[in-house]
Parts: sequence; structure tokens; C-alpha cells
Amino acid sequence: MAESKISPYSLTDLKNTTDDALANYLRGLHFHQDNTKLDVRLAIGYASVIIAAATFAADYKLGWEATKGWTAVAVVAYALLNGALTYWTWAVEKGCVFDGAKDGRKISIASKTNKHEPTYYLTVTDSGSGSTASTRQIQAPFTAWFTADGFFVAKPFQQWLATSVEAIGDADTKNASRDERDELAAPGPEVERIAQSNGSVEASGTESKGKSGKRSKKRG
Repeated sequence: MAESKISPYSLTDLKNTTDDALANYLRGLHFHQDNTKLDVRLAIGYASVIIAAATFAADYKLGWEATKGWTAVAVVAYALLNGALTYWTWAVEKGCVFDGAKDGRKISIASKTNKHEPTYYLTVTDSGSGSTASTRQIQAPFTAWFTADGFFVAKPFQQWLATSVEAIGDADTKNASRDERDELAAPGPEVERIAQSNGSVEASGTESKGKSGKRSKKRG
């Protein structure tokens, strides 16, 4: 179902909308999300804001001469915290969109895009029920689940994930179709058909023409 509209030309909007949909989908499948990495990032960010606010308040009330020593300390602390935040974001989180587990099976998913390339890349780490983790990468164009005018359609996105990621497919067997793996790489007409059934976009007509053409050929 097409629920929200974004700019189909903005990679940032395409990625952020898809990231949110991915996390919501997994939570809907009862994967328990681990927010440890997010909590650490928020803690560092809040600490930086508190230091900046406290420094400003002290300088405003007591004046520069009385607070310049503490201001120097605050500047150093603020710089260190921002450095730590940058390190945490790029070296620890590494684009992580979802960290969680279901029935003892842990899964971690990180996403990325390349400049000027409307393709969604995922790195999936699945620990299974044991201690050995396997990592694989999958990719698909955003047109697989976004209509031409920027509507997100959940069904083909969920089918792609359930078909491509074993842990997700085990949790959502209805959407997991191994036989259709290649077709899900670019289901543009299918996206338009689903969106049209919800009254969001006009029908492309591609699918119906293909079927009528086959019938005519059989009659001839």
C-alpha cells in the first residue's frame, strides 16, 4: 500500500524512508530491536548539547573573565565528544539500520547508497542460533518499491527482504518466494499496479496488455 509521498529524485529521502520501513517491518514480525548503539549515540549527542548550553549560561551570567578557564575546558570536552560521535557513527554503527533478535536468532542490517546511483545496498549479518555469524550483501533499485511519483509501496519491499534474507523469510513465509528472486529485482509494473489498487497512481496497463497478447497468440 502506498502510504507516503517523497521526492523520487532525492537519494536521502529514498534511503531514509526505506530504512524506516525496514525497521518497522522487522518489529512487526516480532524481532526484538536492540537499541544499545542508538542509546550510546544519543548519550554522546546529549552530553555535547549539555556542555554547550552550560557554557553559554555560565558566560551569560558570570561574564567572560570569570568563566574563560572553564570555557576552554568545555571546548576541549565538546571537541572530544564530537570526535567520539563521529567515530561511533562511522566505525561502530557503520550504517546500521536494525539490530535485533527473534527466538535466539540475532540479525544486524546496515544500509548504504552510492552517490548518483538509485540503488539500495544492505549488509546482513545473521548469527543463526549459534555463535558463528554469516554476512552477505544484497541490493535492489529503489524503483522496486517506489512508484514513479514517489509513493512507497510496502508489499514488493517486504517480498524482496523475505526472499533475500533467510531469517526474515523464516519469520514471514507468506512473502518469501525463492522462485521469484530475480523478478523482484525490478518489479516496476507491479509497483504501479499495487499503488493503483489503492487509488494512489494511475494504472500503467503493462500487465494487462501482456496477458491479452498471450491470449491472442493462442487463438491464432
